[in-house]
Order: sequence, then C-alpha cells, then structure tokens
Amino acid sequence: MRAPFAPCSPGPRLVLGPVALLVLLLTAITACGSGTAPGGQAPYAGGRLSIATGNTTGVYYQLGGGYADLISRSLPGYQATAEATGASVENIQRVARGDSDIAFTLADVAADAATGRGAFTSPQPIKALARIYPNHTHVIARADSGIRSVAGMRGKRISTGSPNSGTEVIARRLLAAAELNPATDIRGQALSLPETVQGIKDGTLDALFWSGGLPTGGITDLTVSMKDQVVFVPVADLLPKLRAEYGQVYQESRIGKAVYGTPSDVPGISVPNLLVVSDSMPGPLARDLTRLLFDHRDELAKVHPEAGNIERAVAARTEPVPLHPGASDYYANR
Repeated sequence: MRAPFAPCSPGPRLVLGPVALLVLLLTAITACGSGTAPGGQAPYAGGRLSIATGNTTGVYYQLGGGYADLISRSLPGYQATAEATGASVENIQRVARGDSDIAFTLADVAADAATGRGAFTSPQPIKALARIYPNHTHVIARADSGIRSVAGMRGKRISTGSPNSGTEVIARRLLAAAELNPATDIRGQALSLPETVQGIKDGTLDALFWSGGLPTGGITDLTVSMKDQVVFVPVADLLPKLRAEYGQVYQESRIGKAVYGTPSDVPGISVPNLLVVSDSMPGPLARDLTRLLFDHRDELAKVHPEAGNIERAVAARTEPVPLHPGASDYYANR
C-alpha cells in the first residue's frame, strides 16, 4: 500500500511560552482533524489509490480509468490510477497483498476468495463496496474450426483467458461441465484478450472464452473484422451443471443481437461483478468510494454504458463477500 499524503505540513518556527505553545498545539491538532470529505463525512488522510482492472481492451480497464479520474477529481488529497492486470483472481491477490487498493472482480472468484477455495487456500481479507454490472460469458469460435459446442473443443486450440483471470476460472468450469479435462482434452493457451483476438484473426487459435461487459471492445473488433468468419458457441445448456456445483452466482442471460451484430440474440450465462477493497480500508474512505459510484453513475456511463447497470436495488447484495462497514453505512443512510 502506498504511503498516505501528510494531512498537514509544519508551519513557521515560533518561540512561545509554555501556555501559548499548548494552545497553539491544540489548535493545530483540531485544524488537522477538522477537515471533512465531500458531503460532510468524517475526515481521512489523503494518498494514492491503485485500482486493479483487467485487460486493456476490456470493460474493467475502461471503467477503472473513469473511476480513477472521478476519485482524483472528487476526493480532496487523493490521486487514483487504473492498473491493467490479468483481472479477477490476480486483482484479489493484489488487494490482499496491499499492492492495489480497489479491485474489479467476478462474483464467482470473489466467493472463492471469501471462502478460501479454488485459487485461494484460505479466506482472503477483502470486503465489498458494491455489486455492479454483470459480466457475460462469450465463447466464440472460428467458423472453419467446426466447433459448435463446448464439448466440440476436444483437441482444439483454445484461449482460456489471461492467467489468474475470472475468464480462466469460468472457462475451466465450462469445459469440465462439458466433460472435458481443461489440462489434457484441449490445446489450451492462457492469453490476454488482445493476444486472443489476434490469434483468432491469424488462425493460430480455434476458439476463445471471454467474460466481460457489453460491449467488450476487443470482441467488437473481432466480430466486425471477421464478421461471418466467427460464430458464438452456445453455453446455456451447461448452466444447470454450473449451478449444481457452484450455486446461483451463475445466471441465465442474453447478448442482444445489436451488441455484436449477430443474426439473433445469443442465450448465455452471466456473473455479477463486485468492487472490492481490503478489509483494513478506513470506513470514511470506503463510504465515499461507494457514494461516488451512485452520485456520478451517469458520468461513468459516458465512459462505458455498463456503468448504467449499477443499481442501488442490488448493489448491497455481495454475499458471500461481506460489505465493508463504510459501504454498509452508505447504503443504510443514503
């Protein structure tokens, strides 16, 4: 974690008697502690905040940049930056280590982190600020690959997403649900979205998995540049198996035909996203970070339309990841 900015700087050197010095010290302490965050909330020391996002052509990165700019402009004393990462698993690891302060993550990965399973050997010290928009599972194949189902990926060259990403997690779970061993039944490659899109274009990959908001820039690039040369692979039939194994975090969804110019809507699977922080984050800061999401939602939606799907009605539903007390205070008193 980066060191915070000093809340007050020393004044000029004065020579004072004991009583005057005591009065001056008490006044200075009061001044340093009397500043309030926007909206009259409790004071907090300023500093640098790092936001762990995802691949550079994904929605996490776009919204993370917009959120960082919003924080820097709206919270006095703070400067925030969005960092490109491998996404969900890596992001939680970064927050747990103190390398990042705020992270975007898929709810299925966050559930693993909260309970100490999957990629996490023990419960991680994270708390949630909000449930935000849903990620949609994209499974796309080259039309000439012959792949028309996840089960049909046997022996094929498949990108399962960046290492330690939420895409990688759901890719492996979908392959297992289709009775394929991700380690031996496919020629898997753990690639970022830009690398994956290029691989599909070059013909070095047969298909890809991607979990992201709508539209995802890298997927738009692929579907526009290759149009009839790529097809969406159906996954909705695997939803019952995912739910039986991992619960209701996986939801039935639909990618509208207008999103990527497909001949018809694409039935699929979605997973909510969460915004998480360390459980040691000060309550006033967590409250203000949560408040910004809703006070400036329309502004964030100009960065990417998925921000318009951040809804107060469901934002506090982050189970099994507990809400940060500062976020809980915001929802209780908004």
